[in-house]
Amino acid sequence: MITHKKLPNGFEYIEVKNRAAEAKIAMQGAHLFHYARADEEPLLWLSEVSDFKLGKAIRGGVPLCWPWFGFNEDKSLPQHGFARISMWEFVCGKEIDEKTSSVTFRLSCNAETLKMWSYRFELKLHVVISDKLVMELKTTNIDDREFKITQALHTYFKVSHISHVNIEGLDKKPYLDALTYKNELQKGDITFNEEVDRVYQEVDGEIVLRDKNREIHIKNQGSSSVVVWNPWIEKTKRMSAMNEDAYEQMLCIESANAFDDVRVLESGDSHTLVAAVF
Repeated sequence: MITHKKLPNGFEYIEVKNRAAEAKIAMQGAHLFHYARADEEPLLWLSEVSDFKLGKAIRGGVPLCWPWFGFNEDKSLPQHGFARISMWEFVCGKEIDEKTSSVTFRLSCNAETLKMWSYRFELKLHVVISDKLVMELKTTNIDDREFKITQALHTYFKVSHISHVNIEGLDKKPYLDALTYKNELQKGDITFNEEVDRVYQEVDGEIVLRDKNREIHIKNQGSSSVVVWNPWIEKTKRMSAMNEDAYEQMLCIESANAFDDVRVLESGDSHTLVAAVF
């Protein structure tokens, strides 16, 4: 079942339910903020104090960072781009079978986007909801000149406790440590006992998040960069829409085109960033 719903304040979202899983996706930002398999805990972390208001990004789920990742050179522009705070169009929803549903959203250039980024584009998010979650973010350049994008499916995973998890699949991969701006090489699995903010490059295999009671597999396409982030204690205290202990229950593994993985699209070209979570 695919249903158009509203919160009491008018905030709109699409709810998807089938025999395998359920999901909720906001019209603002095409922001997937809930996904859970049948009879299981949610895979995605969502802040208990997140805003669901127009013009404010939701804290948790899968924000869409586009057409830039991180800060723009013009600091007056929104961090991580404007896609996550723009109103999208719901294109279609399909019940593929009793255990599989799909929904498609679209964002097109308009007067507001052209003020922030002077290119004509079409952006589509296609999401397949089953016992596997598949997200496809497709950028098409409909301008008469090339443009560059950096982007991310900024996925917040819900974990039992940050001390219980480790990440496999990034051993021997180079990364930029965004806290020190030094280039490093990963040695072994990733564990957490302090703030971590890293952009891994040359990523070409499956990533596994191992938790106390489950493991989550992530497979990307159209991407060779992955961001791993946990704000830890002090940064969490400074962040908006997060409780002080939120860092204990969340971990971001972001499927990205970031830094060295910037993508250049000629006029008429498309690029699709895909993340499959299972």
